[in-house]
Amino acid sequence: MIKILAIDPGYDRCGIALLDTEGAILHSACITTDKKDSIEKRLAYIYTEAEKILMQEKPAYIALETLFFSVNKKTVINVAQARGVFVLLAGLHKIPLIELSPQEVKLALTGIGNANKEQVQKMVQLTLHINTDKKLDDEIDAIALGIASLGAIKQKNWEL
Repeated sequence: MIKILAIDPGYDRCGIALLDTEGAILHSACITTDKKDSIEKRLAYIYTEAEKILMQEKPAYIALETLFFSVNKKTVINVAQARGVFVLLAGLHKIPLIELSPQEVKLALTGIGNANKEQVQKMVQLTLHINTDKKLDDEIDAIALGIASLGAIKQKNWEL
């Protein structure tokens, strides 16, 4: 079974979702860091937790959301650093990286590139027949990214 690890990067919470090529969710969660810790400790924790998942699950692909630029530059820099953890892990483990923007994910799921969170959540619910009410936004975003990445893999003619 081929697996895709989809990640909505962040330094407070990283949404992660492990999907198979049929789009079934094998696992989803959030890697949550302690806000009292230094950025380097938080990034090290993200790295350690993500590597455990990679070693255990052996995904064939890593799907990673590209940065969404906001007004807060400090937040963007910290999210970029967290994103770098996953780019590094993909490189170290020789796992192909699929990068999609938030707009590409929204477009793939809803047909609208500027869909809101509620619309994306509803499409995740309808597509996978799951209840998303008890999942955090970051986790839902990772699931949505995983679904969208399946289409990107097919479009690139990569092995599924």
